[in-house]
Amino acid sequence: MPYSSFFYSSFTVAKAKKIFGLTLAEGGRFLPSIEPIAPSSRLAQALLDLPWAIAVGSEKAKSEGIIYPILQEVRRILHDRISLFSGKDFTVDAEKGLNGYVDYLISRSPEQLEIEAPVIIVGEAKRGNLNEGLGQCIAEMVAAQKFNQENQTNIPTIYGSVSNGTQWRFLKLEESTVTVDLMDYSLPPADQILGFLVWMAGQG
Repeated sequence: MPYSSFFYSSFTVAKAKKIFGLTLAEGGRFLPSIEPIAPSSRLAQALLDLPWAIAVGSEKAKSEGIIYPILQEVRRILHDRISLFSGKDFTVDAEKGLNGYVDYLISRSPEQLEIEAPVIIVGEAKRGNLNEGLGQCIAEMVAAQKFNQENQTNIPTIYGSVSNGTQWRFLKLEESTVTVDLMDYSLPPADQILGFLVWMAGQG
């Protein structure tokens, strides 16, 4: 199958490693000790719907009911200095399969009409098994790295996340090495997840 017929969702971890010449490092937590951030009353109110999202169980419900409110809170904490996109087309290089929609993306540009570099975080929402989203997330991280380079805003690290709402797993891409934190972080509480995401959005 030619790469041009791939989409982000076509990628497994093995396929992403082979096509993009990546080295995979599996391990424990790579994030430094980060102060948790207590959710605002606005987020706490939104997360009252968490039992509904869990009961419905669909990827869309978990994304809209849990993940997106968390990411909106990150944007508010950073005083709208970042942009947040959900379900946005992020075609960077269709010939290499780097095309399709990303579940969410954070850029350190405040411009919201279009995705502007530098892209710092990409992520995937999954219904259940987080392993199923790793290859897709890695391909999106590679796309973000390439997008930043093409826009002369190269930053050393791209972060990724795969979440089913109540569990979050984090990745990072530095040059051609992808590090996967094999520890899953639980929500609730939201404090630790918020601390991680705010820290990542401020890096680079």
